[in-house]
Amino acid sequence: MNELWQQFLNDLSHTTWLEYIAVIAGIASVWYSRKENILVYPVGLINTIIYIFLSVRGHLYGEASVNFYYPVVSLYGWIIWARRDKQSHEHLLQISFSNRKEWTFQLLFFGAFYAVLYFVLSYLKKEFSPGAIPWADAFASATAYTGMWLMARKKVESWWWWIMTNMASIPLYFVKHYVLTSVYYLILLGLAFAGLAEWRRKALAREGKIGLP
Repeated sequence: MNELWQQFLNDLSHTTWLEYIAVIAGIASVWYSRKENILVYPVGLINTIIYIFLSVRGHLYGEASVNFYYPVVSLYGWIIWARRDKQSHEHLLQISFSNRKEWTFQLLFFGAFYAVLYFVLSYLKKEFSPGAIPWADAFASATAYTGMWLMARKKVESWWWWIMTNMASIPLYFVKHYVLTSVYYLILLGLAFAGLAEWRRKALAREGKIGLP
């Protein structure tokens, strides 16, 4: 434990200002998503652009691919989150639970991305990047791909995928000496549980099963 603490302090002292900006933007983005605020997308773009650079530098190519993917899904989510009914002016897309068909699709979606990422990252580790960690990077990345897609569709289950992403990313970034990012993902883990509870409550209220406070 003492050795881990010393590593944490040493790596924290070498944290760059870019990582600090990315962490602040990321926490703000998750806070906005929890509140169903459209600012989740522009603020999140700041976070992902910086983490493309940091992930490549740390040989976390799966995570880098996630951050390339995020702007595309962000644009899609930004558009459909902003749509309103012409009569009532209410948002057309509402928070909802996934049905059985949607659950099957998201599990296949995750499995396909994990398989592809694991294969590609294993090749990169062998040929170019011995510091890569294929199984962990592929898992953290594939869960993030799935969570992003479901978040754009305002599905409650997106938070379960984010919880898995955060749990995998805490040790992954720590061993790559991005200790501030490890703390960041620990904070995001707590926010993800809070987001899950809040979105679940809204979805149940929309179905008439509970009332909103």
